[in-house]
Amino acid sequence: MSAETQGHKVKLQTMAKVVAYKKKLIPTNIPETYEINPKLAAITGSNEATIRSAVLTLRDFLHSLFDHLAKSEYAVPPKKPTSAGDYPFIGNISTLLVEIGYNGCLDGDSLMLEKMPVAKKNCYKFLEECGFVFAETTITFPNNPAVLVGLKAMAFADMELRTTRRFKNDDQFLRLDYHLLKADPVDMYDVLKDHIHPLHEKVQDFILHLHKRYVSAGLTCAMRILGDVTIAYADMRASKKEHTTQDIYQKRLYEISHSIAHSYCLYVRAKKTAKYAPLIETFPPYLQEKIANGYGCDRKRGEPCQGGCQGIRIPLDETVLDIADEIAIWLDNELPPTHPTR
Repeated sequence: MSAETQGHKVKLQTMAKVVAYKKKLIPTNIPETYEINPKLAAITGSNEATIRSAVLTLRDFLHSLFDHLAKSEYAVPPKKPTSAGDYPFIGNISTLLVEIGYNGCLDGDSLMLEKMPVAKKNCYKFLEECGFVFAETTITFPNNPAVLVGLKAMAFADMELRTTRRFKNDDQFLRLDYHLLKADPVDMYDVLKDHIHPLHEKVQDFILHLHKRYVSAGLTCAMRILGDVTIAYADMRASKKEHTTQDIYQKRLYEISHSIAHSYCLYVRAKKTAKYAPLIETFPPYLQEKIANGYGCDRKRGEPCQGGCQGIRIPLDETVLDIADEIAIWLDNELPPTHPTR
């Protein structure tokens, strides 16, 4: 199914594929113990163990929520979609859950609100299908009341503790970013590890090796979420101002990206290949061809947009292991000559 948007065709993915993509964003290996931000105990009236357990319960609920979405009659795309996964109903559900959790007060097995949030059409009906019960300004979840504790904790974290900006149809709450609940600063290694959990174990090891290699050598790492989820790496040491996530993304050398269109990929924004052309000739033919093709706007090349501006794309399946050493050498040669890895 396609539609005309801003003069370009947007091919929508099926809801089943969108759901499969978003379910992968939910972390699976949430640790059993981690120190909770003290604010959460006051907000929920619960101890750390109860909050951690409730977050796991909420995770199970989110899996069932997505299963309902895959077959729901309410989750339809807009008439003029702007991206492959443009199903605004998902963002509306996320927003409603956050508003309920953030504004509600826990009272036993219920959430009490002064007034119910105004929601887009059918959002309340959908949540009732998922197990919520709404009675005037009282909300319950009879199947497992612990969901409400997890909802309260994560909604507060989403509103008060996250640093990424909000945008229309924002559905970041549905990723269950439990790192926001932690008392200690977020460790991007742990975030990356959670993010790539569906990949083959050896591919995960390779990605984590790159992370350690280049963060230890001085590159700055940041997560950017605007539809696709990207963890970008850039050399920001020459920047004298305090840099933002967008600054890092704009100056990135490489990124680990997860998108509906291309699943998990490594993107490299190589700019110095002419300086080490003889070295490239020693690489496997597949990688040589990738580098030779370069990157840039697909539309300027007369092709449909495939995210070519992101960089040279290398799928992160098991075949990447055959060129893992060469990728590290390649990245090293894109860094300044005085860089520690050179």
